[in-house]
Amino acid sequence: MFYFAYGSNLSERRLRARISSVRKVANGVLAGHQLRFHKVSQRDGSAKCDAFDTGVARHFVLGVLFDISAPDRARLDRYEGLNCGYEARDILVRLDDGSSVAAFTYCATLINPAVRPFDWYLEHVLRGAREHGFAHAYIQQIEAIECVTDPDAARCARERGIYCSSKRAASRGI
Repeated sequence: MFYFAYGSNLSERRLRARISSVRKVANGVLAGHQLRFHKVSQRDGSAKCDAFDTGVARHFVLGVLFDISAPDRARLDRYEGLNCGYEARDILVRLDDGSSVAAFTYCATLINPAVRPFDWYLEHVLRGAREHGFAHAYIQQIEAIECVTDPDAARCARERGIYCSSKRAASRGI
């Protein structure tokens, strides 16, 4: 099944740390939506990404279309907090060749524009956007998002630890 990632799961290391059956299909565009950092995490109170449906044709969210297995979809639903601030939506993703592919993604149901993402979360999004060669202007918009330092240093270290080499991470107990 096809999953459209646009937030922290853009980072393939982040996504692979959560589920195992990840195969990139293509970069894609979700029209009529804007990337916003206003979804309230029920786990830590910080902001997470949302592909906010504006209905405005010129708005778009860049993302990556991944092929994942059905068992991994169930795991991803749990990681994403399905029905706890996110809902799954069926969408059409436009590919570079002009074709459209049906996929699912997660959209926020619990929103607060005043919340800010943790620095490590924003790093996941930025690493993924760069990894998949998103347009410089789009990356600059993400870089401009105001973030806050996570008061939980252990969580921050765990989240950033996925980018350490496995040898170095093992020696540090990550």
